[in-house]
Amino acid sequence: MIELLILFELSRKTLTMYGISKEIKLLFSVFTTPSYGTIKPALNRLEKSGFVRVQKTMSSGGRPSTYYSITKEGEAELKNLILSQPLDNPIQFMTASRIKLACADILTGQEQQRLFNLLKPKAEMLLMEAKNKQENQNLSYYQELVFNNMICEYKNFISLLEGFRHVCAD
Repeated sequence: MIELLILFELSRKTLTMYGISKEIKLLFSVFTTPSYGTIKPALNRLEKSGFVRVQKTMSSGGRPSTYYSITKEGEAELKNLILSQPLDNPIQFMTASRIKLACADILTGQEQQRLFNLLKPKAEMLLMEAKNKQENQNLSYYQELVFNNMICEYKNFISLLEGFRHVCAD
């Protein structure tokens, strides 16, 4: 997911590693707050893959600065990451899906439809699993509350997807 976040930020402007970290935190801190120890290796992988271009310059204070920008291949990879199959783990699915939706404005209308069509069946399956477990288990009071919350969260997410799909179709 870190590669998606980095490429998304670089699709908006050229940044230093500090700038990438700052921009990710500004927009995505409710989902994740990656450290420099996570960002730096991801930037190296993206550079080696040809998705990111590196430019080293001297700042006005005489200190070396490294700027990163996205390449055409990186733009294509960003779309591939956004449109990749949803994750199986329910917690990872929800976080990754929300991040993908937050980045969906870089996609064409047809690509946005494809994203919504990828995410909705998985969300519906997770909703059904939660409902089935809730109905077929002898849950304690607190477990019941947690399952009710999960069910509401999946329903809200499905409604969000349907709302996005209708906006996209217009």
